[in-house]
Amino acid sequence: MTETERPLRADARRNRARVLEVAQQVFETEGLAVPVDEVAKRAGVGIGTVYRHFPTKEALLEAILISRVEGLVADAQALADAPEPGPAFFGFVVRMVRNVVGNKALGEALASSGRDPVEVLGSAHTELRAAQDHLLARAQEAGAVRADVTGADLKAIIVGIIAAERHIDGEPGRLGSIMIESLRA
Repeated sequence: MTETERPLRADARRNRARVLEVAQQVFETEGLAVPVDEVAKRAGVGIGTVYRHFPTKEALLEAILISRVEGLVADAQALADAPEPGPAFFGFVVRMVRNVVGNKALGEALASSGRDPVEVLGSAHTELRAAQDHLLARAQEAGAVRADVTGADLKAIIVGIIAAERHIDGEPGRLGSIMIESLRA
């Protein structure tokens, strides 16, 4: 077994998680121009610790994006057998839209560096689509969502919400709410 295949020690796992958490907060509130050494300082670790886990800033951005999508997957999977599929589906869609808004800058940064965010996400993207499609199917079976909505439609609607919200001068979330309501049966 090589060193890279060994599981991380408990303190190394905590440090990695702390760096991801702090980096996500800092990049969301202050932008992606914040230097990695500032992230390390705020996380209470040395710069070497950050670079041991994330050799480049792009690697850190990728890890944040993957972590956020994995969180959405876990959320969707936890709702897979919810007793009320309609509210479970709509609540998940609202949370996913909020998450995608936060991911937008990360995705754009990766794309500008030549990386395809879907490629970076790999299996997490596939798992998210499967879990989202399962919630959609259950909500449709329960009569809460229009029967003609497909998984591809839902993805396009979410992308549309994000794009629309960035180009209007109104109450944040208002247009997204209107679009999400259009999914109801």
